[in-house]
Amino acid sequence: MNSTIIETVTERSRQQKLQSLGIFCGFAAALWLAGAEAPTKLVTVAVSPFVISFMMVLGAFVSRWSLPALVMGTSGTFSDIRNVPHLIVWGVMAGCLWAIGNTLTVFAVRDIGLSIAFPLWNANSLIAIIWGTLLFRELHRAGWLRWLGVVGGASVMFVGAVLLSFVSSSHSASAHSIRGVAAALGAGLMFGSQYIPFRKAYITGLNPFTFLTFFTFGEMTTMTILAVSFAGGWMPFWRQLTANNTILFWPLLGGFMWVIGDLFQNYAAKYVGISRGVPLSNTNQLWGLVWATMVFSELHGTNWNIYAKVAGGSLLMALGALAIAFSSATPDEYTSWREAAKRESDLYGIEPGYVTARMEGSNQDATGARRTWVDWLLITTATCIFIGFGALARVPHMDLQWGWLVALTSTMLLVLVAGGLMLWRITRFN
Repeated sequence: MNSTIIETVTERSRQQKLQSLGIFCGFAAALWLAGAEAPTKLVTVAVSPFVISFMMVLGAFVSRWSLPALVMGTSGTFSDIRNVPHLIVWGVMAGCLWAIGNTLTVFAVRDIGLSIAFPLWNANSLIAIIWGTLLFRELHRAGWLRWLGVVGGASVMFVGAVLLSFVSSSHSASAHSIRGVAAALGAGLMFGSQYIPFRKAYITGLNPFTFLTFFTFGEMTTMTILAVSFAGGWMPFWRQLTANNTILFWPLLGGFMWVIGDLFQNYAAKYVGISRGVPLSNTNQLWGLVWATMVFSELHGTNWNIYAKVAGGSLLMALGALAIAFSSATPDEYTSWREAAKRESDLYGIEPGYVTARMEGSNQDATGARRTWVDWLLITTATCIFIGFGALARVPHMDLQWGWLVALTSTMLLVLVAGGLMLWRITRFN
């Protein structure tokens, strides 16, 4: 009897620790995802949206192979996927959805601006809540208070999105504001749907580094097809790249930053679920507002009414996201998660012990991982690619507020170090 009680208390303590880690990762993801979108401002200097999006995806592709090699070694990645080989297909599918969504965000930023487009495509929170509840038993047995937090938060987020839609379509200087709104909402649909493969992977305990490694094949392939098709062929697309070679480093860097934010977001989705983790990471809209107004002076010169509506809409959406995020999971809801995990393990014949251990953030193999010459080759190649494009780079002629730029960059680095230490100590990056 006493041993059972002790095991229950220990298990609940572990769940609370993982939930706190997931919440922190959600906030860290918000900060990095917002910073990663800043390079899309380059579309204002007559650069094709497909060039920007392609280079961001290229940066993500390079980073999603080199970072796992640096952190845990590729041997750990392939060892992990051998237990759940069916998730390779789901990872590629998620990457395809992300690439389409990312391309739509570039059009949205060009047509309605970063500060307005951000909250609109963050409607993916609503999509994630729906999928998490219907497919993965999130919020099942959660109690009426948690349901109220989720439904109420979703309603507040919707009001904020509608307010910002009216601002963009009524006051934007762009001649294509309606198209920009449609692009942002379409991106939200793509981003929200990509979380189905994410949660399918993490309900069985897969390591986010492993899942995102295969995710990148889908995004790179899809983005290349889109870029070449819209450019009119390989040669016209190549001419666009060479004509803009001095700015290609910046979206490439944005892709690297996106990978870090995406990793944090995936850890949040793993440990607090997509119905909570996605809204938490979507507080990036507030950081996006800071980047847009403080670094790029995007709303400079507009009247106070526009400022009030943009700020009000953003705050409403952020408050709704926080209400959802802090409707913490109960022990009964964790039981529903386990039932969903058992369904997956039965369906695909996964070893139950693997699923249970990985859901709890346990990875006994992490400390024994060894990096091989393949890992160092990947790391070296990625470093050379970034150095090569960096050597060609020129800072675009844009009015930047350098003080705010340095302050935001420093904050991102501090959060990265803190998050990395927490993930290592609690889960060994599992």
